[in-house]
Amino acid sequence: MGSQTQQQQRGIRIAIDRGGTFTDCVGNPGSGKMEDDVIIKLLSEDPSNYDDAPLEGIRRLMSRFLGREIPRGVPLDTSEIESIRMGTTVATNALLERKGEKIAMVVTKGFKDCLEIGNQSRPKIFDLAIRKPDVLYESVIEIDERVTLEDYAEDPERNVTRSEDTYKLDGTEELVKGLSGESVRLLVRPKEDTIRKQLQEVRDSGIKSIAVCLMHGYTFTHHEAMVGKIARDIGFEHVSLSHELMPMIKLVPRATSACADAYLTPAIKKYIKGFQSGFEGGLGVESVKNQNGQKGARCEFMQSDGGLVDVDKFSGLKAILSGPAGGAVGYALTSYDGTTKTPVIGFDMGGTSTDVSRYGSGRYEHVFETTTAGVTIQSPQLDINTVAAGGGSRLFFRNGLFVVGPESAGAHPGPCCYRKGGPATVTDANLFLGRLLPDFFPKIFGKNEDEGLDVAASEKLLQELAEQINKENGKNMTADEVAYGFLTVANETMTRPIRSLTEAKGHDTSKHRLATFGGAGGQHAVAIAESLRIKQILVHRYSSVLSAYGMALADVVDEQQEPDSKVWVEKGKARDELRTKIEELKKKSRKALGDQGFEDSSIVYEEYLNMRYRGTESALMIVKPEKADVEKEFDGDEWAYGKAFVKQHQQEFGFTLPDRDIIVDDVRIRGIGKSFEGLDKTADQQLKEIKVSDVNSGDKVYKHSKVYFEGGRQDTPIYKLEDLAVGDRIKGPAVLADGTQTIVVTPGASALIIETHVVINIGGQELKDAAKVDSTQEVDPIMLSIFAHRFMAIAEQMGRALQKTSVSTNVKERLDYSCALFDLKGGLVANAPHLPVHLGSMSTCVRRQAEIWKGKLEKGDVIVSNHPEYGGTHLPDITVITPAFDASGKKILFYVASRAHHADIGGILPGSMPPHSRELYQEGAAIKSEKLVSAGRFNEERITNLLLTEPAQYLGCSGTRCLADNISDLKAQISSNMKGINLISTLIEEYGEDVVNFYMTKIQDNAELSVRNLLKDVSKRFEGRKLEAVDYMDDGSAIKLNITIDAEKGGAVFDFDGTGPEVYGNTNAPEAVTYSAIIYCLRSLISADIPLNQGCLKPITVLIPPKSFLSPSDKAAVVGGNVLTSQRVTDVILKAFNACAASQGDCNNLTFGIGGKGEDGEITKGFGYYETIAGGSGAGNGWHGTNGVHTHMTNTRITDAEVFERRYPVLLREFSLRAGSGGKGMYNGGDGVVRDIEFRIPIQVSILSERRVYHPYGLEGGEDGQCGLNLWVRKVESSNVERSDRLLNGDGGNGDEEVVWEERRINLGGKNTAAMKAGERIIINTPGGGGWGKVGDKLEHVEERERDPKLAWRGGSHASREEMALQA
Repeated sequence: MGSQTQQQQRGIRIAIDRGGTFTDCVGNPGSGKMEDDVIIKLLSEDPSNYDDAPLEGIRRLMSRFLGREIPRGVPLDTSEIESIRMGTTVATNALLERKGEKIAMVVTKGFKDCLEIGNQSRPKIFDLAIRKPDVLYESVIEIDERVTLEDYAEDPERNVTRSEDTYKLDGTEELVKGLSGESVRLLVRPKEDTIRKQLQEVRDSGIKSIAVCLMHGYTFTHHEAMVGKIARDIGFEHVSLSHELMPMIKLVPRATSACADAYLTPAIKKYIKGFQSGFEGGLGVESVKNQNGQKGARCEFMQSDGGLVDVDKFSGLKAILSGPAGGAVGYALTSYDGTTKTPVIGFDMGGTSTDVSRYGSGRYEHVFETTTAGVTIQSPQLDINTVAAGGGSRLFFRNGLFVVGPESAGAHPGPCCYRKGGPATVTDANLFLGRLLPDFFPKIFGKNEDEGLDVAASEKLLQELAEQINKENGKNMTADEVAYGFLTVANETMTRPIRSLTEAKGHDTSKHRLATFGGAGGQHAVAIAESLRIKQILVHRYSSVLSAYGMALADVVDEQQEPDSKVWVEKGKARDELRTKIEELKKKSRKALGDQGFEDSSIVYEEYLNMRYRGTESALMIVKPEKADVEKEFDGDEWAYGKAFVKQHQQEFGFTLPDRDIIVDDVRIRGIGKSFEGLDKTADQQLKEIKVSDVNSGDKVYKHSKVYFEGGRQDTPIYKLEDLAVGDRIKGPAVLADGTQTIVVTPGASALIIETHVVINIGGQELKDAAKVDSTQEVDPIMLSIFAHRFMAIAEQMGRALQKTSVSTNVKERLDYSCALFDLKGGLVANAPHLPVHLGSMSTCVRRQAEIWKGKLEKGDVIVSNHPEYGGTHLPDITVITPAFDASGKKILFYVASRAHHADIGGILPGSMPPHSRELYQEGAAIKSEKLVSAGRFNEERITNLLLTEPAQYLGCSGTRCLADNISDLKAQISSNMKGINLISTLIEEYGEDVVNFYMTKIQDNAELSVRNLLKDVSKRFEGRKLEAVDYMDDGSAIKLNITIDAEKGGAVFDFDGTGPEVYGNTNAPEAVTYSAIIYCLRSLISADIPLNQGCLKPITVLIPPKSFLSPSDKAAVVGGNVLTSQRVTDVILKAFNACAASQGDCNNLTFGIGGKGEDGEITKGFGYYETIAGGSGAGNGWHGTNGVHTHMTNTRITDAEVFERRYPVLLREFSLRAGSGGKGMYNGGDGVVRDIEFRIPIQVSILSERRVYHPYGLEGGEDGQCGLNLWVRKVESSNVERSDRLLNGDGGNGDEEVVWEERRINLGGKNTAAMKAGERIIINTPGGGGWGKVGDKLEHVEERERDPKLAWRGGSHASREEMALQA
């Protein structure tokens, strides 16, 4: 376990990982030598034998080292122990099971519902019964206090207010300097007596723990500190203040973090108290100090950031990744070599989860905002991502596809072979195929816990699955082929997120090593590595207990962070001030580590600045450049943070913005107390020195077994790891095993034994060549499942390439884009949509363009279009289409396309989303069909003319207001399409052109089958009667739908006859929008994960009356059709199916800004802002609607309240739920929200909304939801009769009379624009959802919503990108 540098040699060292199923212990008698280590694995829960697994593990290790049995229950003597290091799942379990402490949250007035609304998105885009994670608090206290930031980032004049005043509790100052250096304006000072009274009431109710998070508390800490002091005086046992935990901007994540800390820390303290009671003598630094080193033992816990902390300082917020962090530290320190610098991907596959992370450049990769168990945490955590449910992932055959997970068999009942009646899982497939060996598994199963794994049970379930597949598919597959098919699909499911995690940060997976650990990793490692084109795998000797071993190798860490707001300068005052701040943070860190027993000489620091370009939110945490880089790249400047930021931005995002300021958001220090030196020799050093000897066939073999590999079972030698010597090389096929792990070496790979690892080298192309012979005569369900994953992965990777290389906020942060691939005829094959309104709407466009350009395209051509008549939705959504040719360049094989929302494309108003447009030209550039690229040459002149010159020729209209961004984003779309073409070309190389084309068609047939089955089911439910519905837009236009289902064929006609005519307004919806709404509704009704492609629409005939507002003329305005009418069409379809009551039926599109082209034709600098606002969702049969959430065709996040006020001249007075706005019923509709915004400068404000006249309907007797209401709180001159008379009589008075203003509330209606003065407000009350069933009727049942199988998954950067994608 390494050699020690700090404390004197004096005893046993123990490292423990308490996991969900097993607790792993690694002990060393004090020698520090690896050969003296003892490993123990025991069940985490075994109440009949012991109360606490870690304590039992320590007892067994001490008995072993001291040579005498220590009886259970006897306190353990700490004088024999030097240190205990531990990772635990206590916090995660409390969070998952919602078994933490009862807490209250204290927040600024107006924000009591901020955590229930969250970022307003829904977790699962197609769930009609929306389930948001429960909040952690029991009650909320709103404090009447308020501060805001004086300046705003989007100010075109870049004004900066300087304030040096400091805050005094009883002072009168209005402006003070915040921690970040920004000027803070005090609007309302809190009243101490009122707060004391409010807190006392909560304490009297029995709540002992509170979380405090006030607006802008990250930079202005005084009000939070005051509340904290009062709470402690009153007698609260635990107080979490958001600015002490993580002083970073963003109200919602900071408030959630404070709540998580208040909720979990008491649970952790309680656990630690119980753990400590098992020892004679104390644990922790204080015990060691107080008892002169005689009795106390050091005890440290692993934190989520990969650093250890003393037992007394371990808190709930930092404990969430405690166990997995140990594994990441373990593989990082044992697999990475600082000389060769080969980066490593960590692959940790256990029984209940598979975690992936990356380690490169000798430093851990951290993320600062992650979601675990539905709770978004703001705190440094290792970037660990759960990508699958592990060996316990369940196996299903659904809708003609092999499906693995995400549902898990868990620890109980576990896989079928555990003898507890569990389902078929990945573990069962491995066991049945001979890839898992019962001989090496502990005999702990069965009634008396003395039996081994049950192979027969696994075989029985896999045989049943084979029968089901053969029956449904008319195939004749063996159980072997079925089990192997499931493993292949499982591997494909895991490689998709691994690839995206690596490539999203600008790294190439093939240039990595794979370090595999965890009980099941060795069975899948070779297949995963091959798929990622990785050539070498490292499996550590302790791979099955690597998390525990990582604890033994880890360092004690202290994190310090403060907010900032400076503009980066290469030389000058700002840079000096940042240096000073870093030195002050280092002092704090030095003291914290000194208190834990570390000398200054054994502390090292990592120094970071969190930096971003002005106007973007993509901040990067930049570490101080290393000496080698300073000399090589940064001209000897060791403080070249700015240059390092530009370099990293180029690597991660593919571009830089040289004309923009770089802003420093945070200053961070990571102080590291080095307790153990590194290991003796790295794997690379051992590989250099090793003498290799091939093990001859038959030598050292434990036995032979029939193991299934590609193509069939092979007679395979099984080796015991302990029988193999350093330098032995075994060629595959082979299986290497010991009591804790099984490593499968496939044909073409070889395993080399070195002192610390088994190194697997992957050979040539034997397996890949086999793929090309796949038949196109009949569909192989395994290949169909794999191609479904591959096609989707390609669309996703195109999306990531677009997000990465685009410059606009809409694409980069709001993810308002969609990428897809299409077959030769323009039929959709796979779509990675981030907004449901993009679903399938592109295929109309691609098919139309394919017809127009038939026979006229050549290699290197790219087409651009956005016109509604040509398959567009609204003008800001520009589609770029690229044909892919065969090798000869003559024949088109398929198309790829990307659609992105451009921030501005001209028209009458900035943002190109005018509420009052009447004609299409008023909405900006309309492009029917043009070549954007001709034979590889970008037609910049033509596209500039289309975007800038043509829209400006109309009266009152401007060309695009951000041409440079348009051009950059169009180029990003072109490169994203190229990415798609290259990836499909690789697929064609691997499988052949015919096979790829064959499965492009068959995946559409598969989706068609799913929809036909749905329609047959619906037809039975409604006994063949017609399904019909009608609803009205606020202008009275009817949307009428009649659905006729052919029960025999599973086809349907959607007939919109009776729908209103085209309107002289902008709620006309191009036909593509209706198709998107139909696909969305069908997918929501199927409630199974089916491929979304052209096949979904094959059973559907859509009849839209020509000249209706769902099929408008080519000059009609359409901007509201995409964001409003699409929602109402969705409501009508769901009403026809009687699926649920109406949701808010609206996006509440709010825009405001200044600048642009004035009446004099002059262009002034300004800014624009656009947001959509949540409302209530409709109730259904068995579920209540959800409050404050985006529904149906949109799912964009709302800008966090603090970021909103930092970027724009606004004051968010209130953002809360609109109580009672949901319709009452047996099941109630969800409530809408109240959003009250005050403007601090004169500004143009526009609202484009629906459901301000017609109520969201209830169903089955449920009441309607309330309509929305948009109010302008306007300052008007108050009427003064005498003054008016004088003015009428020509007597203006002496002019000294002060004008008296009063507030008036004016209804803006649904669609309007107004020039608002400073101090005026807009209050948007959004609609609620309709109720279901009559009020007072007895609830039949409230659906027990199944717990999301992904709830326990660890969400690192990949998860937050995926989640953001779902919620954009």
